[in-house]
Amino acid sequence: MPYPHTGPTGLGQIAQQATQVLYQHRLVSTRQLHHLITPHHSRAEYLRRQLHTLRETGLAETVGRRVSGQTELLWWLTEKGAGAVESVGLLPPRPYRMSPEAALGPLQEHTLATVETGLAFVDWSRQLGHECGPLDWSPETAHYYRDDARPGEELSLVPDAVLNYVHAGAKQRTLLTFFIEVDRTQMTIARLAQKLHAYASYYNFTPQQPSSRGAKAGRRTISTPAWRYRYPAFPRLLMVLTGASESRLARRVADLRSLAASDPALTNTGLRAGVTTLSQLQHCGPFEPIFTPILGPAEPVDAWLRPPITAA
Repeated sequence: MPYPHTGPTGLGQIAQQATQVLYQHRLVSTRQLHHLITPHHSRAEYLRRQLHTLRETGLAETVGRRVSGQTELLWWLTEKGAGAVESVGLLPPRPYRMSPEAALGPLQEHTLATVETGLAFVDWSRQLGHECGPLDWSPETAHYYRDDARPGEELSLVPDAVLNYVHAGAKQRTLLTFFIEVDRTQMTIARLAQKLHAYASYYNFTPQQPSSRGAKAGRRTISTPAWRYRYPAFPRLLMVLTGASESRLARRVADLRSLAASDPALTNTGLRAGVTTLSQLQHCGPFEPIFTPILGPAEPVDAWLRPPITAA
């Protein structure tokens, strides 16, 4: 996705790009910013100088964390920086504001893992000649729905990210939209299965249409699922596991499939969902058969999540 050449502060283009990425994704490491914004530079010194300019002007702030014996800086926008981005009006406004406490808090690793997942899609889109840029995924966008199992409640489904990806084939370009869920094995497998149930409920949720005056008795009202007001097709759900050994993650996949198979809301829906590991996504890319379908046969598929072709 191209960036504008002008910004609210008269900063250089790289610094402007950094403010947009930090505004959208909240907390990003120097390494992640380098790969997202300046992948054509073998070293990150110029980017670091631009980032330090943001900090010196009060637009950004940092905390450090130890990684492999070295200190890595994590960046976020201050209130002044967020206000500067919002004043231009190029990005959808986000009410969330990062703070030193939040940057050092328990959600730090999850936020960074979500950025790392988006970065994997960006990296592979460059290699494959597809299109997916640093601003092509939005974290934590709420989707409201109701569930017959919880009458009277208005519920909210909040994916870790909604990611748009243009797959450029030889004869056709296709916009793919994905719901991304990143699991660092911090929640129980039962809670993870509940999130799957929420996706199925959102898929099936059709808002009640208010009755119109003068409508003839017995006339049927055409009902439209809520998701159709936001998406041309229901996004594929990709669950990305990390934070544990490969063997433990494989057991988690098996347990998740078992719980999903016992949930009628999932087995009676058109939801397409697959699960992989962050390591596989980074090393193989989304268009290799790295996703295990959550429902049906366990034969791996790619991010299209098409059912495997069975022999006649």
